[in-house]
Formats: sequence, C-alpha cells, structure tokens
Amino acid sequence: MRAIENDMVASDWPVEAIATELGAARDDWRAAHPRHADVGAAGFPSRRVMRGVVEDLSAALFPARLGHDGAPPRDEDGFVRRMLASALERLEQQVRLELVHQRVDPARARGIVLSFAARLPAIRRALDSDVEAAFAGDPAARSVDEILLCYPCVTAILCHRLAHELYRLDVTLVARMIAEIAHSDTAIDIHPGATIGRGFFIDHGSGVVIGETAVIGERVRLYQAVTLGARSFPADEDGTLIKGIARHPVIEDDVVIYAGATILGRVTIGAGSVIGGNVWLTEGVPPGSVIHQACAERATVAATLPAGHVVAEEVRG
Repeated sequence: MRAIENDMVASDWPVEAIATELGAARDDWRAAHPRHADVGAAGFPSRRVMRGVVEDLSAALFPARLGHDGAPPRDEDGFVRRMLASALERLEQQVRLELVHQRVDPARARGIVLSFAARLPAIRRALDSDVEAAFAGDPAARSVDEILLCYPCVTAILCHRLAHELYRLDVTLVARMIAEIAHSDTAIDIHPGATIGRGFFIDHGSGVVIGETAVIGERVRLYQAVTLGARSFPADEDGTLIKGIARHPVIEDDVVIYAGATILGRVTIGAGSVIGGNVWLTEGVPPGSVIHQACAERATVAATLPAGHVVAEEVRG
C-alpha cells in the first residue's frame, strides 16, 4: 500500500479534526489500560506474516501436495529445509513480538520456536491419521490426495495442530492468530487450547465450534454445526469472568456427533457413543450411548427404541 505523505492529504477532507479526535480516543484507552500503554511501541505479531508462516509450514509438512509451486519439488528434502528455514525465522520474529507484549524476555523466543519445530514430525504423523480417518469416513472421497488438497477440515485441523503446540508453549496470541486464519478460511472455529486426539474428522465442517478446554479423544468424527461449548461462565466476587477453568466437554474415543448437535459444559461423552443431529446436551452420557433428538410422539418413540438408546430432551426456542 502506497504511503500517503502529510502534504499530500486532500484539503477538502476534515482529516485534521478526525485525526485529533482519534488521538484523544487512543489517549483515553491508554489511560484506562496503563499496563498496555507502551506495549505497542515494539509492534505486535502480524496476521499477514503468520499466514505466510502457516503456508510455508504446510508446504514443509506436505511438500508434494501443498508445495507453493503446485508441483512436486525436484529436491524434496532441500525444498523442506528451505520452507522450514523461512517459516521458523519469521515465526521467531513474531514470537519475540508477543513476548514483548507479554512483558517476557524476548530472548526466550529462540528456545520456544526450537521446541515447536521439534514437534513438527509428530504433527505430520497426527495429520496423516486425520487424513486417513477422513478417507475412511467419507464415501464421496476418491483419494487421500483429494482430502488433503480440498477438504476444509484438513486446513482447520492442520492449523489447529500447529496452533496447539504454540499454545502449550504459552505463545497464545500467535496461536490464536493461526486459529483465526483457519476460522476465516473454513468457518470451523477451534480454539488453540483444545486437545484433540489422532484420527479426527470433521465432515463438511461449516459452523463447528470447539472451545478452549475441550478434550477430544481418538478417532472422533463431527459433522457440520456441532458446538462443544461452555454452559456458563463463572465470575469472581467483582463480576470478572474467571479465565482458564475447564468448562467445555470431554469427548472420549470413537464418538460420532451428527450435524447441529450442541454439547455444553464440562460433561463427558462416553467412548463409542453416537449423538444424533440437533441434540442439546448439558449432561454426560455413559460409553456406548445413542442419543436421539426428542420428537412429538416421545412416549411412542421411547417404547420402540432398541435397548441402550436414549431420547434427548426436546429443545424449544
């Protein structure tokens, strides 16, 4: 974007008065939040830079499919080294900016990024399991290549697995930027704090929300518009929300949750359970449960369900 010099500003716009008022608004904000008054002097992590970092890391993880030139690199290992060097150098710069923002010694950035980089092989293997789960779970998928190249859930999960590692290293702002890049691109909203096991698949994906303290086991499948959210937000005696408490669901291994289901609070969905579409749950269910949406003929339906099936409470708007 071309910089506009002061003497180039058109005189018929009231920029002087507006700029003065904007300055007053900034001063008011800084006076109300003195802890952050001088943080911006060093700058903040850049979402634009982080998007480039994610693209380079994606290319390093899957060079034959997600390489920047669209064709397999002739020297695959050399390509991966170049992508890693580029991505990690820029990531270190962004982590430094966040540490300044946190008022933490920015010299720690190198060690943080080295710890993150050491996890990339494990992230690649976890993503392989996610792609395989998508291929096994979607009859419309023709190949694992199609899934990796086209499915929004892979973009969201790839970003989440990167972001989660940074979140674990207390680089929470940069981690959240990666998560929101994926959210913007896919309409899948996964907080970087959520813990997600291998073989994770989100079919279709749009509208899925997974909260910060959610724990998802192995081989879990979600469909579109599923929410794993908080039921309430406890506050302290001053009315300020208490941060960081476990408030989202625990989903055990081999659970399937169908479209539009909402599960709220620190409840446990037992292993092997199936949660039907549009179900609303605020209580846990034991392993092997099959939860259906309530219908008008509730008593008749309940009487005819196979043993072990449960009818969820009807939700009224």
